[in-house]
Amino acid sequence: MAVVKTETKEFVHVITMDRAEALNAFNNDMMDELCEAFLAATINDQVRVVVLTGAGRAFSAGADLKAMGTVTTPARHGLNGLLNAIIDCPKPVIMAANGLGAGIGTTILGLGDLSFVAQDARFRCPFSALGLTAEAGSTFTFPRLMGYQRAAWVLLSSEWLTAAECVEFGLAMASFPTEVFMSEVMSKAATLAALPLESLMQTKALLMAPRRAALKQAVIEEGEGLARLSGGPANREAIAAFLEKRAPDFS
Repeated sequence: MAVVKTETKEFVHVITMDRAEALNAFNNDMMDELCEAFLAATINDQVRVVVLTGAGRAFSAGADLKAMGTVTTPARHGLNGLLNAIIDCPKPVIMAANGLGAGIGTTILGLGDLSFVAQDARFRCPFSALGLTAEAGSTFTFPRLMGYQRAAWVLLSSEWLTAAECVEFGLAMASFPTEVFMSEVMSKAATLAALPLESLMQTKALLMAPRRAALKQAVIEEGEGLARLSGGPANREAIAAFLEKRAPDFS
């Protein structure tokens, strides 16, 4: 059963994470289908702008902690494959965070050419609280969007951010009321989609040229950091506490 839906209308390609019952948490199927959706949009001449959003009340709750340690379908592309597909997408990418975002549901905002957030949404990078480290290239993108100190606080503290703070910090371009959120985002997308694809792609290529290699290197190094910490004492305690609905004990 597909966990990602796609629709193209008037040159705007909307990719929707469709695990609403799991708050669009990322599992292997989600990562693979998202990766393939971005790869398909890249070569589709009817697509000028790509919009990523979520079904239901969440954008994405991040990694599916309940699936950790269970038998799942092996990933074809994996997290790095997905992230590279987004980084390499030659067309404008809009992140439309329609609701709650945690983990990659927050860090992925940094990969958008434009990111928008719903006004009543909240966002969190809970990596330290999970005994892990940041991902989705956020150790590269966040300092450049927010400045070093704000990025350090967001990535280290595991504290929640409001939509207004996301805009203030530079993680999002704007926030819109939930009831009109997608119509406002689609209006922005339509403005871009009315323009020549060749021009959009050339300008994006120039914007990405000085940062693509460093961004991909950050993705590699973050993945190595995650591999070192995943399954470690702090990570095991954090997941156990989550599943047992109690506060973790990192002493």
